[in-house]
Amino acid sequence: MNLRRPALLATGAAVVTVLLWASAFVSIRSAGDAYSPGALALGRLLSGVVALGVLCVVRRVGAPPRSTWPGIGISGLLWFGVYMVVLNWGEQQVDAGTAALVVNVGPILIALLGSRLLGDAMPPRLVAGMAVSFAGAVTVGLSMSGGDGSSLLGVVLCLLAAVAYAGGVVAQKPALGAAGALQVTTYGCLVGAVVCLPFAGQLVHQAADAPVSATLNMVYLGVFPTALAFTTWAYALARTTAGRMGATTYAVPALVVVMSWVVLGEVPGPLTLAGGVLCLAGVAVSRSRAATVEAARPAKVPDSV
Repeated sequence: MNLRRPALLATGAAVVTVLLWASAFVSIRSAGDAYSPGALALGRLLSGVVALGVLCVVRRVGAPPRSTWPGIGISGLLWFGVYMVVLNWGEQQVDAGTAALVVNVGPILIALLGSRLLGDAMPPRLVAGMAVSFAGAVTVGLSMSGGDGSSLLGVVLCLLAAVAYAGGVVAQKPALGAAGALQVTTYGCLVGAVVCLPFAGQLVHQAADAPVSATLNMVYLGVFPTALAFTTWAYALARTTAGRMGATTYAVPALVVVMSWVVLGEVPGPLTLAGGVLCLAGVAVSRSRAATVEAARPAKVPDSV
């Protein structure tokens, strides 16, 4: 039973990540009415830095080894910085369905980059699962699209977000070989916050006029979908391949549909539900035991997160 404990912990961490990232879509939608894309990203990252900093002090976690700084820096720039800003901006230009469809190119890019740059294996079940999940994401995207046309700028921004997301994940993976998940996440979030400092003036100005609910949603985004979920993501990523973890995030669109149904009262149609089922089915296939090969086993990482 003890031999299975690390695998169960990694799976649990991945589940927490997916659930919290799905909830972020609801919070971004609410906070985005009062905050501009850059201000929202900076406020979210600053909240995350504070939460992670407190946790580091409590856990007595120091700075990561210098050998990990390049990976953490690139990940912080691309994933915590560029990704959050352009995604917030992109979702103001296109409907949620189109945004979800374009951003879900990310897991495919992660698998391809991971295979090319990290030597990650791409077993048949992983490829098949990604294909099924992508079909589900397309179905959800089309079903949620308003049908009123999409802004070319919005599509380009969401595509840029997907590229930044993929690049950040692949850059983060090697750093987790020598540093703990909490270290990698904390310093990556700090880099992202520094990158977003030019939006500090907007944040201060908009916070003065924003409703309390919008500000609370921004803080929630920083503490849970950022500080907690990015740490659990890094913990799970350190114990599997980048491609397999990327495929796991295909569950997010399905969960967003359910959360929007429960929280916002948006009743999904049959096509949306079918797409959600496909997303989850693809994740199940991609994470099945046969998709794991010994050659893809990651190096040992520090026990602390």
